[in-house]
Amino acid sequence: MMLLLQPDQEIAWMAPYAYAIVLFGFILFLFRVFENWYASKYNKPLFRHYWVFKKLPKVQLDIIEKEFEFYKKLSEKHKRQFQHRVATFIAEKKFIGRENLEVTDRMKVLIASAGCMLSFGRKNYEYSLINFILIYPKEFYSAINDDYHKGEFNPRERALVLSWKDFEQGNKVADDNMNLGIHEFMHAMQLESRQSKDIDAVRFAKQFQNILVQLTDQNVKNKLDETRYFRAYAFTNQYEFMAVLAEYFIESPMDFKRHFPKLYSHTQKLLNFTFAGY
Repeated sequence: MMLLLQPDQEIAWMAPYAYAIVLFGFILFLFRVFENWYASKYNKPLFRHYWVFKKLPKVQLDIIEKEFEFYKKLSEKHKRQFQHRVATFIAEKKFIGRENLEVTDRMKVLIASAGCMLSFGRKNYEYSLINFILIYPKEFYSAINDDYHKGEFNPRERALVLSWKDFEQGNKVADDNMNLGIHEFMHAMQLESRQSKDIDAVRFAKQFQNILVQLTDQNVKNKLDETRYFRAYAFTNQYEFMAVLAEYFIESPMDFKRHFPKLYSHTQKLLNFTFAGY
């Protein structure tokens, strides 16, 4: 005859599991505290990846290897991480062609690569404010300010909007400091960093303030006026300045560093760019 367990016996056999769960939660809490402390002290995440497992299909990988210069500069370890991030981006975002434009694998891969390049130093790399990538053949009319645009980030619609003609031009010419993809993804990153409290957002806010302080330094202001190094559009407002700064940082890092070493250093820390020669 089967004996029924008494209530105290039922609880007793569960106790070790309950203790294990509590202990695991406490260890996880301590790890998070240490991770935040590390990020604050050293201006970088303790881990950018816990695991990397996604790979791109050969047809998509071939596109990156042939057409994306940044990827070619990465170590094998970083290439695996980059593939994982691009594959994640493509799987999570919806790409939509406008004006009868057919969205191809090449468009998806190159746009995803631009976004993943800019966020490659971050632990949070998925651009949570973007759900849709809208692609026009060329400049498009925008109701936001009743004008034609090459690109825009629309947080209300959670959409990044790009002119494929201009995006492609920015990707092909890698040293003119004009890259539409980098520019628009930086707008998304900047707004996300204002709304989030994660370790990447905290670092972004800290280094962004350091950049603004640099811009109040009279010597820097004088040099900016003398050299006209950054194109005029950068000084439209602080958001456009950061977007243009990112373009210069990615496309001509050594030149940028030579002209404005402190601005370069703060931008490097803001993006946590310590690979591919940066």
